Amino acid sequence: MTSLVTGANGFLGSAIVRALLGRGDDVAALVRPTSDLTNLGQLPVDVRIGDITDSESLSDAMAGCKQVFHAAADYRLWTKDWKAMYAANVDGSVNVINAAAHAGVDRVVYTSSVAVLGTHADRSSANEESAVSITDMVGHYKRSKFLAEQAVRQRALELGVCTIIVNPSTPIGPGDIKPTPTGRIIVDAANGKIPAFVDTGLNVVHVDDVAHGHILALERGRAGERYILGGTDLSLQQILRIVALRLGKRPPSIRLPRAVVYPIAYCSEIIAHFTGIEPRATLDGLRMAAKHMYFSSAKAESELGYRARPAEEAIHDALSWFSEHSYI
Repeated sequence: MTSLVTGANGFLGSAIVRALLGRGDDVAALVRPTSDLTNLGQLPVDVRIGDITDSESLSDAMAGCKQVFHAAADYRLWTKDWKAMYAANVDGSVNVINAAAHAGVDRVVYTSSVAVLGTHADRSSANEESAVSITDMVGHYKRSKFLAEQAVRQRALELGVCTIIVNPSTPIGPGDIKPTPTGRIIVDAANGKIPAFVDTGLNVVHVDDVAHGHILALERGRAGERYILGGTDLSLQQILRIVALRLGKRPPSIRLPRAVVYPIAYCSEIIAHFTGIEPRATLDGLRMAAKHMYFSSAKAESELGYRARPAEEAIHDALSWFSEHSYI
C-alpha cells in the first residue's frame, strides 16, 4: 500500500517519509517544482511534482495511494504575503481532503499544530479540550492553522473522508534545513547570539517521535479526533541552558522584559519589509511568548500508544545535526 506525504521534503514531512520507509511502506512524496530535495536525498521514494494549491496536480499525485499524510504547510512567523499563507494552509488543506475523496483514499492524517489550541494562564499543561477561540490566535500563522483545522474537519465530515488530526508541539532534530523558528533558536544559542532571554516556554519534542506519532494516528486514531504529539515542557531559559551545557558554554542568565524587546522586533520587521529577509525577532513572536505553550500528550499516549523521548535527547540530536551541517 502506497502512502502519499505532502511536504515530503520538509523538516517534519521527511521524518514521516523515513518512518514509513523504516517499516517497509511504499512512499509517494509530493513536492513542488522548486522544492529543495536535500532531505529526501537518495531515499527510495516516488517523487511526484505538484502543489496543494493546485487541485489537478493533487489528484494526479494521489493516484494509487490509499493513505495520505498531509504535512505541507506555510510555517513562518513573518511574511510580506499573508494571503499566500492562508492559500496554502487553509485552501490547500481543503484541496487535499477533496482530492482524497475523489481518489478513494482510506485514511488521511492531517498535521495541525498546538498553535491552534488553548493554553492555561497558570502554566499547567493544556490538552485537546482546553478552551480557545479565533480571538486567541496571535498572528497570521496561528490564525491560518486554526481556520485550516476547522475547515479540514468540516470538509472531511461532508465528504466522508476518514481524517485524523494530529497537533505536534515544537519538533526539533535532524533535517531542519531552513531552519524552522525553533531550530533557529537552537542554532543562535549555540552560536552565542542569544545572551539573554524572555520569560516564555515551549513543549519540545524530537521530530522522529512526532513522525512515529503520525503513523500511530493512522493505525489507531479515531476519525475526527485530534491528538497532541508533544514531549517535555521547558522554559526558554531551560532550553538555552541545555544547549550551553552540551557545548561546554556558560548559559545566559539575564532575563529581559518583553517590553524591552518590542522596539527591536519593530525595527527588525521594518528592515525585513524592505529586504524581504525574515527577521530574527518578530512582533507576533513576542506576543506569542506572553503565553507558555505547555501541553499534555496523555490522550495520544492512552489511545495511540504514543511515547516521546526526553527533550534533552531531542536538543542534543538537533545540535549534532546542525553542527555536522555547518550551521554551528
